[in-house]
Amino acid sequence: MSAASSMQGTLAVFRREIVGYFATPVAYVFIAVFLAMSSVFTFASELGGFFERGEADLRPFFGFHPWLYLFLVPAISMRLWAEERKSGSIELLMTLPLAVWQSVIGKFLAAWAFIAVALALTFPLWITVSYLGEPDHGVIVAGYLGSLLMAGGFLALGSCVSALTKNQIIAFVLTLVASLLLLLLGFPVVQSVIAGWAPLGVAETLASLSVLTRFEAISRGVLAPADVLYFVSLIAVLLAANSILVELLKAE
Repeated sequence: MSAASSMQGTLAVFRREIVGYFATPVAYVFIAVFLAMSSVFTFASELGGFFERGEADLRPFFGFHPWLYLFLVPAISMRLWAEERKSGSIELLMTLPLAVWQSVIGKFLAAWAFIAVALALTFPLWITVSYLGEPDHGVIVAGYLGSLLMAGGFLALGSCVSALTKNQIIAFVLTLVASLLLLLLGFPVVQSVIAGWAPLGVAETLASLSVLTRFEAISRGVLAPADVLYFVSLIAVLLAANSILVELLKAE
């Protein structure tokens, strides 16, 4: 299979999926909830306290993204394969002249692009901060990049989980729990507990797998290659696992 035909197949799945998102009201509800919650978490005095902080930056905005994605990304990923399995349309998808990995990547990219659209629609917050002060735009760009990469990691995890079940609710819950574990690995309390019973090497390895730690570093404007590579590797490994799971379904 040539690179051109591979790309065409992936793009065909991508177009099918992205059109499907915006053909239902669920997409618009997701975007509305994401935008509303982002604004509340940023400006509410009890939460982000933007005005009380007296600093022109978007740190409160990005600080709540891990917890927003914890619930919103599973709501997007749960349908990727579970719905196909429940409706039986996965059998039709498997008869198309496409490799499994093309379907997996096409579905993932469509969902990731949809989340990217929701993230891009938060640009009025950036404009507001720029109007009120002189923020470090490089840090803000890094924050958006880190947020998108983190969403991609959670989404790849959710896509993998979605291939395990026909029930979207089960897929949602399992993805939420798995994503929460990836976040909690970055908490000092959790790290200290792990260090209390695990060898130092194991504790350090588990700490390095924390999504929260990696994202916080990027959102501060520190674009370390290791942090970017972490998210890229996480996405790649989970999509590879996703492809293997779908191959097993195909063989059933």
